[in-house]
Amino acid sequence: MSRTKSKGGQGTPATVALTRAEAEFTLHPYDHDPNAQAYGEEAADALGVPYERIFKTLVAETEGGLAVAVVPVAGKLDLKAFAAALKGKRAAMADAAKVERVTGYVVGGISPLGQRKRLPTVVDESALGFETIYFSAGRRGLQIETAPATLVRLTGAATAPIAKL
Repeated sequence: MSRTKSKGGQGTPATVALTRAEAEFTLHPYDHDPNAQAYGEEAADALGVPYERIFKTLVAETEGGLAVAVVPVAGKLDLKAFAAALKGKRAAMADAAKVERVTGYVVGGISPLGQRKRLPTVVDESALGFETIYFSAGRRGLQIETAPATLVRLTGAATAPIAKL
């Protein structure tokens, strides 16, 4: 993997953030099906990557406001564990329109990097078991591959067991 510059209109706030940080990453474009509902699974299938290595970015409401959860596509977010990782008691999935407004990304293309407003972030600890992981580059049909430590560092994320597999 090498530092990859964005080409062909693939630049997004997420790729800009990685480039500015001089982080190593690879972009993986794929043909997005506009009828797809399970965006992470679609990416995994299109790229031939196991579901455990593709991570989805979810935004939830907590007592402290909005927060980002990054969990494997193979699992679901454990809201109670997520709240606990943020030193809270409760979390609920945030309204999609609000999430799009706050992050600057559309649902299905939300990246944990380059959001309009930096939100508290928790990455499921399973990410640390891989040399590289994949997550949205900020638009449907484009994934970033990078080391989990890069994602954690650039988002200031905590890691915790927040996924139900």
